[in-house]
Amino acid sequence: MEEVSPSRRDVAPSRQREGGWLAEVSDAVVSLLFPAGCRICEKLLTSASRVPICEECLDSFPRIPEKACEICGQPMQAFAARESERLICRVCADNTYAFERARSYALYEGALVRAILLLKFERIGPLGAWFAERLTEVVRKESDVLEADVVVPVPLHRDRERERGYNQADMVAKPLAKKLRLPHQTALLMRTRPRPDKQVLSFEERWESVRGAFATRPGSQVDNRRVLLVDDVLTTGATLDACARALREAGAKSVIGLTVARATRTFMPSPGGY
Repeated sequence: MEEVSPSRRDVAPSRQREGGWLAEVSDAVVSLLFPAGCRICEKLLTSASRVPICEECLDSFPRIPEKACEICGQPMQAFAARESERLICRVCADNTYAFERARSYALYEGALVRAILLLKFERIGPLGAWFAERLTEVVRKESDVLEADVVVPVPLHRDRERERGYNQADMVAKPLAKKLRLPHQTALLMRTRPRPDKQVLSFEERWESVRGAFATRPGSQVDNRRVLLVDDVLTTGATLDACARALREAGAKSVIGLTVARATRTFMPSPGGY
């Protein structure tokens, strides 16, 4: 076997870094010389950014209120707690979820809904990276309770991912892992049963559709690891819960759910979690 000198070995990574930098500069120049419209409000984009959304729309994403459930992150502005009382919603008080905590960047409302759809159906990588930056801020703000050993995206069923060509959760999880300097494992968790074809699921159908629908891959090393589980939207918490159950059964020490957005809950899970 030919011995490769260090100088030759370093050429490919160096060119990759240079190519990535040049691509970013090229995109920025093009955005300034030939400004396109914001994909949400259609105003001309005049800043040098690869994210196809204007600053005004990005700033409009409704942040999660400070007053929220310590476990699932559900906003609790109307909850009148005594000074020494923990902020825990009624759902989490019943030990509904298998994850330790769940946090989100913003509420699934307004312009953020359209941004999530762009990520989900148009594979806009720079937007996934932008969301990863925001989630990095969320993690660092509560670093004492959001510690993890590995970042794992919520998987799509293999048929859905083959059809779509990508997993939108991983478009956020991969750059997030890089920023947090944690291992990124896409193959640790798999979806064994596809989502029903029905476009809109009722509350009960949503929970039933994910019951036992996830598993760790044979040979995956999960024992005693703290998993940061990443998805695009937390609606009922059913998907994160089902993934967390699979990971905990495989020996994970803890599971923290992290999503770009979360819907505000107006309903309660049935007794027993599902």
